[in-house]
Formats: sequence, structure tokens, C-alpha cells
Amino acid sequence: MEKNNSTFDVLVIGAGPSGLASAIEAYRAGFRSVLIEKGCLVNSLFHYPANMTFFTTPGLLEIGNIPFPSAHQKPTREEALEYYRKVAEHYRLDIRQYERVERVEGSDGRFYVRTQDRNDGRHDYTAGKIVVATGYYDLPNVMGIPGENLPKVFHYYREPHPFFDRDVLVIGGKNSAAIASLELWRHGARVTLVHRGSGIHSHVKYWIKPDIENRIKKGEVKAYFNSCVKEIGSEHVILQTPGGDVRAKNDFVFALTGYHPDYSFLQGLGIQLTPDECRPIVNRDTLETNVRGIYVAGVIVAGSKTNEIFIENGRFHGQHIAADLKKKLAVNRE
Repeated sequence: MEKNNSTFDVLVIGAGPSGLASAIEAYRAGFRSVLIEKGCLVNSLFHYPANMTFFTTPGLLEIGNIPFPSAHQKPTREEALEYYRKVAEHYRLDIRQYERVERVEGSDGRFYVRTQDRNDGRHDYTAGKIVVATGYYDLPNVMGIPGENLPKVFHYYREPHPFFDRDVLVIGGKNSAAIASLELWRHGARVTLVHRGSGIHSHVKYWIKPDIENRIKKGEVKAYFNSCVKEIGSEHVILQTPGGDVRAKNDFVFALTGYHPDYSFLQGLGIQLTPDECRPIVNRDTLETNVRGIYVAGVIVAGSKTNEIFIENGRFHGQHIAADLKKKLAVNRE
């Protein structure tokens, strides 16, 4: 079903914290904006583990000059979801949830964007400028091994209860893998951790690292380092280890091997990426890409170096973009 066109000064693709901040700054600069989100509001945060605690303080997650109230020194996922809902309500942001961008045409000053919602309805928008703030959490890094597409394999960890009294393999050696392993073990799962590195990564949170290392030392969590998974079967996994191949009984696999931005989407917009780290080519002061009128915000600015930009610093990208919009859109209005 075709929908009537809607015209905006700024169209933001992605309603995560950086996308919200960009829309807020555009609003505060006097421009009419809309956010297009293929999932729910702050979709990536919603898919974080249910009991997750942020490593940072509430103040560093704030956007739009709205205080983040928290009962904890380090806020929880649930608190963050509520906070960003309240911010969206405060600014009355126009957020089109569950719409996926199908194509973008036109040029600076008049872009045409078509989206499709989950009921196959089509929506058309016209915008003077576009901000891409799509994050990276939706696309997991795949291993390319037999059995990786089995229903028992997950790339996201939510909660431990369904895996009580089951044999669970966790792949990875960073924060997400360590936290999942500990929670699964504490809720009755038989956990095996496999990591291609020589040990738990040095960047794992300081209160998590000794905990998982002690569980491994005591044999409560079995671990294979300098190892990888060769094959996943319906009831087993085969691990390649320094001591030879190991076949282990298995019910579920959490392949927590990291995530990456949607490079093909960026390139489809005409955005050039650096050959080494897939960073969008941008003006570092304004965050406008090589495609005039299209900006980027949030973690995608860093390309494959997703550990360089977090909510704490990506939330300021909207200010840089809005400052440039004020110069360019104001001129167009005169």
C-alpha cells in the first residue's frame, strides 16, 4: 500500500542514542526531522543482555541536556531504555519504528527515501539532508563453518534461564562472552568457552575478568584457548585445539564473535570507505560524507574499529552535524 509523501529538513536513519541526539540537535536548531528505525526505539540496547549493567556512569549516557536519573553508580539496561523513551517523549520526536529503508535517491537538498514496514506497507519521504546513524549491532561476524546456521546457534545473549542443565558452548573472549559464560554457569548450564586468543581479553571489565578466570581455573567453566570451532552439529561441536580436535556434546552455541556496520548499505548510498578499516570518508568537523548532504553519526564513523566510539562520545556527533545544517539549510531557506 502506497503512503503519501512526507517532507522533512532532516531524515535520520537509525533511532539509537546517536540518531536520537542528531534529531534532537536538528530540532533545537529549528529544523523538522524524522527518524526511521527498522526495529524499536534504541533497538541495539533493547537486544543487550536483560541483566546488563553499563560500564559507564549515567551522566555519560545523557543526550539533549536531559538528566539521566539512576539508583546505581552504573546504570542498568532497563534504566537506559526508560531514559531514552522519556527523552523521545520530551522532545516529541517523530520516530517511524519498524520501517526499513529500501532505497535512497536524489541529491543534496532533495533526497527521496522509500521505506517498507513490517506489514509490507511502503512509505515515501523527501528530505533536504540525511543522517545515517545505523550502528553496528545488527550484523554479527560470521565464522563460515558447517552448522553455523542451525537453530541452536545464537549471535546474541539475552538471559540464562532457558539453558539450565544444558551443554552450552560460548565462542569469544571479550566482555559479552565472559558475561554470558558466568551467567549461564550460575544458572545451571554446563559451559564451555572457546577463544582463538591465548586467554581472556585484557579489555574485559575489571570486575568480570578475575571472576571468569577463577571459574576457569577451578574447572567450573571449561575453556579452550588458542582454539576455534570447526563444525557445529545438532548434538555436538568439533573444536580445533592445540592438543588436536575435540568432539564435545552440545545443546546450544552462543557465537559472540562481534558485529560490524552494514558497509553495503553505506556504499549503496555512494559513501566511500577507507580500504583498511572501512571508515566512511567524512569531513571530520561536520561529519558530512563525500556525498553532499549525507552525514554519518555514531559508531559507524569508526568503520571496523567499533571499540573507538560508544554512546559516551557518539552522542556529540549531532552537535557537529547541526552546526553545519544551520549554515547550509538556513542559506537554502533565504
